[in-house]
Amino acid sequence: MTMNETVFNIHDLVLVMTALQCAGFALLLIVTNPPSNKSNYFLAAFLLAHAFIPMHELILWGEDLKMIALNNTPRLFLWIGFGYYLDAALLYFYVKSLVFDGFKLQKRDALHLIPLGLFALFLGATFYSHSLEVRSAMIDDDIYMYSPDYLLMDFLCKATRIGYCVAALFLIMRYRNQLKTIHSNIARVDIRWLISLVVGFLIIVMTEAFLACAKLAHLFIDFHPDWFRVIGLTGYYVVFALVFALVFSSIRYFSGFVPVQQEELTKKPLEDKLLNSHFAEKIDNMMREHKPYLQPDITLDMLAETLNIPARDLSLVFSRHFDSNFYDFINRYRIEEAKKMLADPKYKSKTITHIYLDVGFNSKSVFNTFFKKQVGQTPSAYRQEHLSQ
Repeated sequence: MTMNETVFNIHDLVLVMTALQCAGFALLLIVTNPPSNKSNYFLAAFLLAHAFIPMHELILWGEDLKMIALNNTPRLFLWIGFGYYLDAALLYFYVKSLVFDGFKLQKRDALHLIPLGLFALFLGATFYSHSLEVRSAMIDDDIYMYSPDYLLMDFLCKATRIGYCVAALFLIMRYRNQLKTIHSNIARVDIRWLISLVVGFLIIVMTEAFLACAKLAHLFIDFHPDWFRVIGLTGYYVVFALVFALVFSSIRYFSGFVPVQQEELTKKPLEDKLLNSHFAEKIDNMMREHKPYLQPDITLDMLAETLNIPARDLSLVFSRHFDSNFYDFINRYRIEEAKKMLADPKYKSKTITHIYLDVGFNSKSVFNTFFKKQVGQTPSAYRQEHLSQ
């Protein structure tokens, strides 16, 4: 991708603004972030790493800045591209620290620095092994940036970033599934913003990987490369908007996020009573008698305290005897309660909204989805059918 005189000013301005935006937001997060909120430190680190990427592009492809960098910091040229080897990993750790309670970096997490180490070795072997005069010529004529070795390394870097974004999406899905094991009302935890932002960055890195692949293909297939520049410059604007969205969404929605414990790798042997179906019947009887499911925001811990059963044991009973997680378990009882009220003439004057609120739901869409799945028809059709008898 090259930058010519007709597009230099406006697009380079966007690159500078994106770098300043990332650095400014990172500094703001570091200064204002409470020490207990580790996830925002990862977000700040992601933004700092990402701030170097637009400056790397600006220096690499802007003729004037390229020469300034070569003349003033020739030994540091190309090192600024390290941001490409860190930002996606830091985004992954931001998501991980956000969704999992008590997340801490482990020694094995140092393995995520391997791509950066390989990048350093690659530059040392293919670029810094040459004299300063040779390096300047390689950069000035764009020989190095379009060399097969550099293009292959660039493609592998972009493919690695795709892997991190996909891994972050898997973490979010895993979080949503685990949330169902401890909460009966997951609708109040909005993860759509996080999914949207990760998907947004995934689209960007996939586009960059496609461009890197196309540059490799250009070594063997002759085609006009002008569209490299068009797609690449479009990406600059999208990244600028995504950084704004990422920071403000994180600030807005963080307080409503409910982190979960990471799943244990080892499982404790089941006690005899947990294997006994009579124990499950006892729980079922207690649920029908005390109706704790009517509490809209009941959690696994709250129910465990009510039933005087350890939360972990209770979760195992749901899985073994009721073939469900906590979320589905609670909502089944709510649907049964709603069915009784909908079919009872005594509640004929109550709207369906009042009924689903009374039985513990606080989302109409969740109630309708569960009801139709469990009963096979909509609440209004069920009411009409039973009240007409």
